Amino acid sequence: MSIRKRADGEYSAHLQGTLDLLILRTLIFGRQHGQGIARAIQQQSDNVLIVDHGSLYPALQRLEARGFIDAAWGVSDNNRRARFYTLTKKGRKELARERSEWRRIASAIMRVLGTDPVA
Repeated sequence: MSIRKRADGEYSAHLQGTLDLLILRTLIFGRQHGQGIARAIQQQSDNVLIVDHGSLYPALQRLEARGFIDAAWGVSDNNRRARFYTLTKKGRKELARERSEWRRIASAIMRVLGTDPVA
């Protein structure tokens, strides 16, 4: 996963571990294939977060191996064979836990960033 290019043409660094959380969050809305998940994350982030296939599919395999998502073959809207992913009960619990942890960490970061005047 990368973050959209900055004005200087460089990609911003991203926080590790966020892709799994974003995938789980996307699947809360229902069954989706890989490209649909990537597209949803990009759209919901106002085109700031770009999920490349080299990051997406290993993350999906990892989440499936941990029992957080299930996968089944189906046919996409453009009539192509695709794997569709759904959130499991275990995945919903993990999503709740990870969201809580992410909010705690983000809040701590914002407290630190808010202590200095912006240059």
